[in-house]
Amino acid sequence: MNVAQNQIIREITPLSDKDCFYIAERYKTEFTYPMHSHAEFELNFTEKAAGVRRIVGDSAEIISDYDLVLITGKDLEHVWEQHDCCSKEIREITIQFSSDLFFKSFINKNQFDSIRSMLDRAQKGLCFSMQAIMKVYPLLDTLASEKQGFYAVIKFLTILYELSLHSDEARTLSSSSFAKIGIHSDSRRVQKVQEFINAHYKEEIRLNQLADMVGMTSVSFSRFFKLRTGKNLSDYIIDIRLGYAARLLVDSTMSVAEICYECGFNNLSNFNRIFKKKKECSPKEFRDNYRKKKKLI
Repeated sequence: MNVAQNQIIREITPLSDKDCFYIAERYKTEFTYPMHSHAEFELNFTEKAAGVRRIVGDSAEIISDYDLVLITGKDLEHVWEQHDCCSKEIREITIQFSSDLFFKSFINKNQFDSIRSMLDRAQKGLCFSMQAIMKVYPLLDTLASEKQGFYAVIKFLTILYELSLHSDEARTLSSSSFAKIGIHSDSRRVQKVQEFINAHYKEEIRLNQLADMVGMTSVSFSRFFKLRTGKNLSDYIIDIRLGYAARLLVDSTMSVAEICYECGFNNLSNFNRIFKKKKECSPKEFRDNYRKKKKLI
């Protein structure tokens, strides 16, 4: 595989080893920071920024007036770009915190179950509902001006906890295959199938083959899989393949045709059609959009 020379900026954040988190509150008229990634976890809130395009991994969405996203994937590229935003009163609050803020004996306590689960899901980027945003808005609104450091930490932990109570309504953004995130399921049968798909996505995968693997009929397995993952099997396999394809578009100089066949699609026009339907741009446009935002470091 030919590896592209350009790289996403690896941000060095101002977070000190002696601080629990770093917070920046900005009032601005435009977004200019390039595509980047960093080891620290990040909670990013934007207000009055309708029309901005938020890119997290292989997800690209136009946001509305309020947007709140949690990212815990250390290699997950992200950027907020101006796009069609005309607002001159944009407010952005960025909170960065280390993955070791919750040492293991702490985060594994029962009282932190919901936060632990949320942080795990946020490896692919997690976008919160308006209901969740409104729940934590009063806390976010005053966090940057909190004078007492200890109470600021308590307020921040409260924000995370309140968000975790709404995390079932939150949407994951990037695909797991693009974000290079391992797949976990509370069902051993689903986990077995997902691991098989992840290892064999380049090959033809048949429903009856997977059903036999877990000792179920094709009809029962199809119903069971959709119930457990929220997607029917064919859509799930397509999303896994598209994630790998998007990653190759970003990280390699392989042609679109080479990537198509490398990721298990056996028809170039079909690949282009599915990619455009799911990502709202062609594979070439996806690659060009990423490369425009890359910086050589």
